[in-house]
Amino acid sequence: MTSLTYQPNEALEVALCRAQSNAFLPRGTVRCQGPPAFRTQLARDLGCLLDVDEEVDAWSCLPAALGSAEGTHIPDFLIKRGRRHTLVDAGPGPEHPWLDCAARERGCDYQVWPKPAIREGFRLSNAKDLLRYARWECPLGDRIRLLGALDEEGSLSVGECLAAFRETRPMAGLASLVLQRFVEVELDQARIGPETAVRRRRD
Repeated sequence: MTSLTYQPNEALEVALCRAQSNAFLPRGTVRCQGPPAFRTQLARDLGCLLDVDEEVDAWSCLPAALGSAEGTHIPDFLIKRGRRHTLVDAGPGPEHPWLDCAARERGCDYQVWPKPAIREGFRLSNAKDLLRYARWECPLGDRIRLLGALDEEGSLSVGECLAAFRETRPMAGLASLVLQRFVEVELDQARIGPETAVRRRRD
């Protein structure tokens, strides 16, 4: 996903193996490149947020072992936003003072996302609801009907959108279109409900 290439090492292989054995929910991802591998539920929760972040192009798990004379650390994620690449830990981070420098040597920024920033508000709950349908594909006919209706009306409620789906389960089809960025809904103000506004996404 990036120009960075890391040589496998024993610590990284062990971390990946252990993380892949965890069964944190939800299982599905949308923009994760490579195998999903989460060491904690908090890291899985951050992965959910990355999949509904419109600025994120792609992300991968446990991408590299960063090292210095003081030790080794494997960040939870590598996140791609356009040309910017960021190595991220789901907090609390390890607080190694050398991590910023080690990340810069790889052409990346380094960040820690604290627990409150991940779990406060409605966004995480809404992301998890949508990601239940991460593997769902909305049929072309249903997609065309909904996008055409949104072009005519400007916006529709979730309840009104469901009538457009004739070939697949309505909520699964709508969630798929949100995750694939054909349409957008507000994720921060409240839990997604029948009155939530749906709009066609314009790049």
